[in-house]
Amino acid sequence: MLYRDFGKTGLKVSAIGLGTWNIGNQWGEIDEETAIATVHAALDQGVNLIDTAESYGIPCGLSEERLGRALQGKRDRIHVITKIGRWGRRSGQTVPMTTVDMVRLCVHASLHRLRTDYIDVLLCHEGKIEDPSIYLEAFERLKEQGDIGAYGISTDQPEALQRFNVHNTCSVVELDYSLLNRKPEKKMLPYCQQHDIAVVARGPLGKGLLTGKYSTDTVFTDTVRSEWYETESAREKLARNLAKVERLKTLLSPGDEMVRTALQFVTSHGCQPVTIPGAKSPAQAVMNAKAGQETLTVDQRDRLVKLLKTDAEAPVSTAGLV
Repeated sequence: MLYRDFGKTGLKVSAIGLGTWNIGNQWGEIDEETAIATVHAALDQGVNLIDTAESYGIPCGLSEERLGRALQGKRDRIHVITKIGRWGRRSGQTVPMTTVDMVRLCVHASLHRLRTDYIDVLLCHEGKIEDPSIYLEAFERLKEQGDIGAYGISTDQPEALQRFNVHNTCSVVELDYSLLNRKPEKKMLPYCQQHDIAVVARGPLGKGLLTGKYSTDTVFTDTVRSEWYETESAREKLARNLAKVERLKTLLSPGDEMVRTALQFVTSHGCQPVTIPGAKSPAQAVMNAKAGQETLTVDQRDRLVKLLKTDAEAPVSTAGLV
């Protein structure tokens, strides 16, 4: 496993981490034993960065709870990222982050679910936030008290990141970045390099599409990917991404080779991102972690980009997509 400096946090983290959204039943049912075994398999491969959030899981908080149980006796080996600000959103009963004490309350709840007394990196989970002042004040206080080590934001909006970094105290940003979504290369990644902000790339496998095992005949029924069918624009985006994956198949075999290449495309960017693919089984966790043994060359990256370069306005068929 390759390890790299994590921005200005002082941490040394694995190039491949583990995302735990998947172990909370939102991506389909997964039993407790399998969830914990998946975390342990990642650790055995050298993974030392794990990402979660208070809102992950059915019910909310289940991913944190399972991660907390999995890390008993192993906490000192792992750097944990968690996110607050979206508790109850799926049910329409969000916790209002209107005071410093409300932020602190949610963080203390996460600490309880995670069975730990500190969080290595705490992120604001409101990616479109206009005024982050409450979070910034609360995060600074939590840092002073030793409850958290560093903080940042999970967002795909350059403006939101800049607002959160108004005092140059944002240490980490989590953003969507993959072969299917290279938008961060335009503004977000250069900004992070300029300000020494560590980058955590979520969605490096395009929510599973970059495994190469899905087609237009696939019907996604989990609560996350079923949203791809809700609007015509969403269906068009899915069809376009599936077409890109088919082009990748002319160069890469579905499964291990495609997964490894997709993950290494992310980790080989010049800003030194780390990435947090999810897994629902020990075998998936092992396969993902092995991608952390090396990165792609500039020529290999360029070849992939050239292969996927398409006219964004080209018509695409959504036939077969429900």
